[in-house]
Amino acid sequence: MKRSLEQRLQDGPVICGEGYLFELERRGYLQAGSFVPEVALDNPQALKQTYRDYMLAGSDVVLAFTYNGHREKMRIIGKEELLEPLNRQAIRLAKEVAQEHPEEEALVAGNVSNTNLFNPEDPESIRKTRSMFAEMIKWCKEEGVDFVNGETFYYYEEALIALEEIQKQDLPAVITFGLMGENVLRDGYEVEEACRLLKEKGALVVGMNCFRGPATMQPFIEKIRNTVDGYVGALPIPYRTTEEHPTFFNLPDGGCACTLPTETTFPTSLDPLYTNRYELAEWAKEAHGIGVNYLGLCCGASPAMLREVAETVGRTAVNSTYSPDMEKHFLFGSDDTLQDHITSYKTKA
Repeated sequence: MKRSLEQRLQDGPVICGEGYLFELERRGYLQAGSFVPEVALDNPQALKQTYRDYMLAGSDVVLAFTYNGHREKMRIIGKEELLEPLNRQAIRLAKEVAQEHPEEEALVAGNVSNTNLFNPEDPESIRKTRSMFAEMIKWCKEEGVDFVNGETFYYYEEALIALEEIQKQDLPAVITFGLMGENVLRDGYEVEEACRLLKEKGALVVGMNCFRGPATMQPFIEKIRNTVDGYVGALPIPYRTTEEHPTFFNLPDGGCACTLPTETTFPTSLDPLYTNRYELAEWAKEAHGIGVNYLGLCCGASPAMLREVAETVGRTAVNSTYSPDMEKHFLFGSDDTLQDHITSYKTKA
């Protein structure tokens, strides 16, 4: 029988694969810049394969790809009439893939996110934000999701609206913040305080996602864990952010030998700034060790990276059969049948 999100959290860590936005752009099915998930309608098989790849790499959740699939983004690209079909299709595809899991059907999560419209000083923007969340979450309910993931909020008040609308549909809520470079939310809340308030108001999981790599997210995750009585989530980006450059929006690349088309490496020139999978494993071990229950990765993550996180916290993914094993490698292997004159050359190759 398919366990709920809360049941799985009670049984151990839950893994959630995010990062479809960058992954589908990298695969050639999404336009950088507008970053609208039209792939659900334009290339549904590409989206299903991406869902599948993350699920088989260890994700307990197939997250419906509706990040940036809200009315404001659809307005900007002149396709508001596609809003409802896009949202429903993304969920339906996620449900199809979730049922393919060979061991236990994966959870399906609806998704709402930062609107880039919310302004706490503008009552009309607040009204529009609530309306945008309400319609998307209503479709989530009608399509039968297991819970709703509200993510990448940089205003506490916007996250609270999302939580309220999720609760109106009687669905469990995971709410995570994207913390920008000033180290506080845009409306002045400390992220740990914002998480505590949302937990007290009924969110099942609270925490952080996106914007920050492991090095600059983890200190705040520790604050959240020490403040919140309940389940905590952490889903960093796989980039080497630093104290000087805590988010990926302004990461410099001193080794770049070309002129970039944008002022910053974000969003299409970040490739040399990746963490490797073993750095992510070290982070996952640390996060799990302090009691983070809901772990994953966000923008930039590959399925292989997610699998490393899952395995580090004691999970075996369907595709763990393909995890690295150097025993048979011609240079670095240890198999007795390998040629000594080749393996001894490995540090010179």
